[in-house]
Amino acid sequence: MFTLAHLSDLHLASPRPRLAQLMSKRGLGFINWQRKRKNIHRPEILDAVTHDLATQNADHIAVTGDLVNLSLPDEYARAREWLEALGSPRGVTVIPGNHDVYVRGVEQCPAAFWGDYMRGDDGFDRFPFVRRRGEVALIALSSGVPTGPFMATGRLGPRQMARLAEALDQTRGAFRVVLIHHPPISPLRRYLRRLTDAAGLRAVLADKGAELLLHGHDHRRALVWLEGPHGTKIPAVGVPSASAAAPHGDEDGAGYHLFKIDGAPGAWRCAVTARRRNADGTIGDAEQRTLY
Repeated sequence: MFTLAHLSDLHLASPRPRLAQLMSKRGLGFINWQRKRKNIHRPEILDAVTHDLATQNADHIAVTGDLVNLSLPDEYARAREWLEALGSPRGVTVIPGNHDVYVRGVEQCPAAFWGDYMRGDDGFDRFPFVRRRGEVALIALSSGVPTGPFMATGRLGPRQMARLAEALDQTRGAFRVVLIHHPPISPLRRYLRRLTDAAGLRAVLADKGAELLLHGHDHRRALVWLEGPHGTKIPAVGVPSASAAAPHGDEDGAGYHLFKIDGAPGAWRCAVTARRRNADGTIGDAEQRTLY
């Protein structure tokens, strides 16, 4: 039995950004933070979730992006401290989200601060990267790209798509878990927050297959079934923000997921438990579901 934990969307924010740092899109993001988001993404909530996760004895932890809020230097440093408290680079895999590359010029910052958490077993710094942990193969993608104001779209691009196809072939026989920040399917109301080449991603998965896809970005629990090869289905599971104080609009309150993976090729077993922060501040099981 292999236990994989999944959490996402911490949105660690700078307490006192300088005026010069709030030029361009960051200024709008800071206004949104002050008006609304600072009351939703609370560090004490993240601390409680992290503490609860530490009691679950997970074999590995996946963090699918948006560790920071406005891509400021002290935010990256705070996220690094949080990662070191969470676990070692061998035990934790990180991918960036759109907030981790919020503006142009910071594209290399996630790797500069968290590179050892974002490196494959081959030692190369590139996406996708692959980490094999027992019978589980983690295939990590980066969909975070800088965008204009009021947009939060993501993109993989043809090079990552081609390497993803190769990685899925090379890890065939393992329990393949694809990690991405943006969901592979978005409703029309999320058009400005979608993965722009999601159709291409779904085509690669339909051709090569995978056993599980994990994503964040939407700040809510979600499960959709993607087409796999030869009539198979691939569960794509979304997780809430790990720092959300309470449900807000269509977003869920803070939580994370635990996946119990067992079996063998052609006979995998996988069950997911959603851990949720309750109204009284306690954290407990919200839902359990068998995927395979």
